[in-house]
Amino acid sequence: MKKSTVVQILKQLICIGMVLVVIAPILLTLFAAFKTKADMVNTSPLLLPAFENITLENFQKVLGDKYLLIGFKNTGILLVVSIFFNVMLGTVTAFIIERFNFRFKKVVVALFFVGMLIPTFVTEIARFKIINGLHLYNTLGGPIVIYVASDLMQLYIYRQFISTLPVALDESALLDGCGYFQLFGRIIFPLLAPATATVVIIKAINIINDMYIPYLYMPKNKLRTLTTFLMNYANAQQGSWQALAAGIIIIMLPTVLIYLFFQKYILAGVAAGAVKE
Repeated sequence: MKKSTVVQILKQLICIGMVLVVIAPILLTLFAAFKTKADMVNTSPLLLPAFENITLENFQKVLGDKYLLIGFKNTGILLVVSIFFNVMLGTVTAFIIERFNFRFKKVVVALFFVGMLIPTFVTEIARFKIINGLHLYNTLGGPIVIYVASDLMQLYIYRQFISTLPVALDESALLDGCGYFQLFGRIIFPLLAPATATVVIIKAINIINDMYIPYLYMPKNKLRTLTTFLMNYANAQQGSWQALAAGIIIIMLPTVLIYLFFQKYILAGVAAGAVKE
């Protein structure tokens, strides 16, 4: 057997293995969602139950839970408000850093990226005290402030994208009588649409999937999000693996649909600025 053939086989096996690693947990969750409690014990996790034993009761139980709508509402508020401020602050900050020279510019940029490198658990106690001191504990405002202030990924994406826009565009607009606010609002910001789509998608998926921050900063039942809603089916008193699996499938669907529909924008926005001509 030729060496090149062996290499190709190994590549294909590695790819198949990676696919299985990603797909297997999803399939296990999907199969569990259609099983009864007895089937969870008597059948293999890798198999669906017999056709006559397939049940939709788990989905009905989750969809009938009053906290599901509360979770969708609270998650929606967190998404809209957090992403709005992320986009606004991210675009303005990236524009200023890329287009203007000012004292201590390098220090400011370095501090931004140091903030991205520090693990969040290192500063968790200080962050909790700040949120509590601002009287935002057990409110939607706490996670919003954290999502807006602690994740600076959008700054990197917008800077990469703005760096590809010619400076001559700014100069022409200024010569035509535009002020800096008009330049940004009418010319620069509309051109950032691919980068904005990327930021919106990545931020939305991160916020929907986040359990830690809502659980820590919003323990009230009326402030449950989609992820903390799932914890009701995983606790010791009311635990139900099959209902938990059904809840995961229901909550996962919006995220998967968003990603599949907008995935081309993610690649375009992240790659923007990687190559300059």
